Amino acid sequence: MSKKKNGKTEFVKWLGPVLEALRDLGGSARPKEITQHIGEKYKLPEEILSERYSKSGVLKFQNQLAWARQYLVWEELLEPSKHGVWALSKKGWDTSLTEKQGHDIFLKWVKIFQDLREGKNTENIDKEADKIIEIQEETEPENPNNNIKPTLIEVLQNLTPTGFEHLCGRLLREYDFENIEITQRSHDGGIDGYATLKLNPFVNLSVFFQCKRYQATVPTEKVQAFIGVMETNKRSVEKGLLITTGNFAKAAMEIAKSNIKLELIDGDKLVEMFEKIGLGVNSKIIYEPDLKFFDQYRHK
Repeated sequence: MSKKKNGKTEFVKWLGPVLEALRDLGGSARPKEITQHIGEKYKLPEEILSERYSKSGVLKFQNQLAWARQYLVWEELLEPSKHGVWALSKKGWDTSLTEKQGHDIFLKWVKIFQDLREGKNTENIDKEADKIIEIQEETEPENPNNNIKPTLIEVLQNLTPTGFEHLCGRLLREYDFENIEITQRSHDGGIDGYATLKLNPFVNLSVFFQCKRYQATVPTEKVQAFIGVMETNKRSVEKGLLITTGNFAKAAMEIAKSNIKLELIDGDKLVEMFEKIGLGVNSKIIYEPDLKFFDQYRHK
């Protein structure tokens, strides 16, 4: 399984040394200190410390340490600290890793990300590992263009149907809905859940919702069927929410415009709702140079 090929998984040998270096440095340090400490401890020659990947131009050794740190964070051996400081967790203080154990950690996370993306197990983990290593050679862990982790929409699309329904219920609760009730799937009649929203001390809005994990367009007839259920349901509600990880056809959007009881929430809006309240996501601030600003100083 994912044996070394031309040194491609070489970075895994630094997971243990990063833990050791942090212990030697008192439990926390900046990347520069760790790089120097490991370089001196293992007597690494200057050509190793200054070597760059031929394709990306990224400094190889520093990038490998950065990715080692990222996997240690995922393993909860390091704190997900900010401001450029790496710090041991309580678990990390008591953990030592061999290169083999580091490699096993790498394969574990390759499999996790693979399953989250595809929603199923696949035997070709070597291929996935090679793809991840190639990405790591081209980007740093904090680079917004690195796509090792599945996107939020990919994770949502690969939840179980019941799991997605319960998660939608949790999302509505975060948006101040109350009395969330997930129906029994065999008796829901097309309704996955009910909820109420207190508009003010005098008025409550009753809603029901349906959750569809789609990777493409929800057929317009599904929207029409939902309206039919909404009109014939024995429970009186003021609003019907149709929530999907996919998108809706233009015809469905036109139907929604003419039906004030229907609200369509597509994948883009769903992701926006998760991000707005920080549910199941970690926010990151990425600073990019404002080229317009610097242009005024280029020719002075």
